[in-house]
Amino acid sequence: MPEQPSEQSLKKMRNFVDKYCEKSGTFTHPVEGIAEEVIQGLARYSDELGRPLCPCRFYPDKNEEIKHRTWICACDDMQIYKYCHCLLFVDKEGLPITEYLPEDHEGRKIHGLVKDPTPDKGRVLRHKAAEREIERKERPS
Repeated sequence: MPEQPSEQSLKKMRNFVDKYCEKSGTFTHPVEGIAEEVIQGLARYSDELGRPLCPCRFYPDKNEEIKHRTWICACDDMQIYKYCHCLLFVDKEGLPITEYLPEDHEGRKIHGLVKDPTPDKGRVLRHKAAEREIERKERPS
């Protein structure tokens, strides 16, 4: 993977992040550099794979992973539970929203219960929660 993403991919990802924050009622992480690092990773994967694969995970086979769509930003967990593993999309304090996660989810164990400050926004795939739980247990990636 190239060390620096193209300016075109960076611009596209920054635009996507701004619009997705608006649409989902979330914020980018308030600590300087965190959001930018994730955006850089998304842009690098966009250049390499043609898709913004989540840069915060390890994939044995990235090309196989993009076929599943699970970890393409905005990932299934973000669209179903409004939970961002990368801490790119968070609440105003910089915490990932965990309110909708299953009790046994790692995010709940790590961060506790973090309420959604804008429950009227985001979660467009909430109806797929049961399906996602099956995948999370059968195909942990």
